[in-house]
Amino acid sequence: MLTPNVVRRGLLAATITATLAGGVASPAFAADRELLNSSYDIARELFATINPKFVDWWEANHDETVEVKQSHGGSSKQARAIMQGLKADVVTYNQVTDVNVLADAGLVAKDWQQQFPNNASPYYSTTAFLVREGNPKHIDSWDDLVADDVDIVFPNPKTSGNGRYTYLAAWAYADKTFDGDEAKIRDFMKRFLHNVKVFDTGGRGATTTFVERGIGDVLISFESEVNNISQEYGDDQYDVVVPPVSILAEFPVAVVDEYAERNGNTELAHDYLSYLYTEQAQRLLAGFNYRVNNDTVRAEFADRFPKTELLRVEDVFGGWPQAMKTHFESGGILDQLQRR
Repeated sequence: MLTPNVVRRGLLAATITATLAGGVASPAFAADRELLNSSYDIARELFATINPKFVDWWEANHDETVEVKQSHGGSSKQARAIMQGLKADVVTYNQVTDVNVLADAGLVAKDWQQQFPNNASPYYSTTAFLVREGNPKHIDSWDDLVADDVDIVFPNPKTSGNGRYTYLAAWAYADKTFDGDEAKIRDFMKRFLHNVKVFDTGGRGATTTFVERGIGDVLISFESEVNNISQEYGDDQYDVVVPPVSILAEFPVAVVDEYAERNGNTELAHDYLSYLYTEQAQRLLAGFNYRVNNDTVRAEFADRFPKTELLRVEDVFGGWPQAMKTHFESGGILDQLQRR
């Protein structure tokens, strides 16, 4: 019998080596119903595991079969694809702003964060580091990433929610370290961004660059992703570093009401997202190294998640809308920092 790690290793290796960004994946069978989930780049293996469990649950409770299709890519690119006509029933993203864009366009309810528990975030994570075995560059926290001999890989904040979390986590660390001195914060961020060897468009592309192409001393990604890589490829190749200060990364979900209603999937879509809060799904999420709010599951997996101070975007940056306007819009601070 294949162990869960072997199964996940095969899934991860297949998706890392394949160019699937933005593609729609689905099993090959005829079902009574179809549901399309638009999700972020590195969630392929996660939903490849969750979807069959939901399919079984739905059939047992509704006496009909359902096929869950997936579309993956950088979350901002996925949101744009929906606005351009991708008829997704639900979104499972890694950043609130990408759902808000759809709400502003009238595709998602304005009060979407009140429709499911925990501000419509069934699981969460933070930003962590994956380094080569033995941690040869001695990278333990954010300040180690600005050394002259360190090459960094993480996705582009312009196209990836994953990348935006990384950028904001580095800024929040500097803000805390330099007690809000913006000149010192900007100097730190310039050195940090100067050390970025590759800016891929999404999280999975960054993983491919680091793992398959062997580029960089450190991959910065979600804690879940770096732990999954270390587990699948072996801790004799990589070490995981969770810095003592990082950022809270919420993973918001929402029904795309416009398309779910048109597809006759409103109930199905709501039940699919509600299923992510069940103990069974929460245990699967924790197994993929995501932090969860279910008390029972959280206690079972407590030793897997080191304690770290998680700073909130709302507290440091005034919320996502303000962070996007100040840092990521054309001509914003990110563009200013990258000017040579």
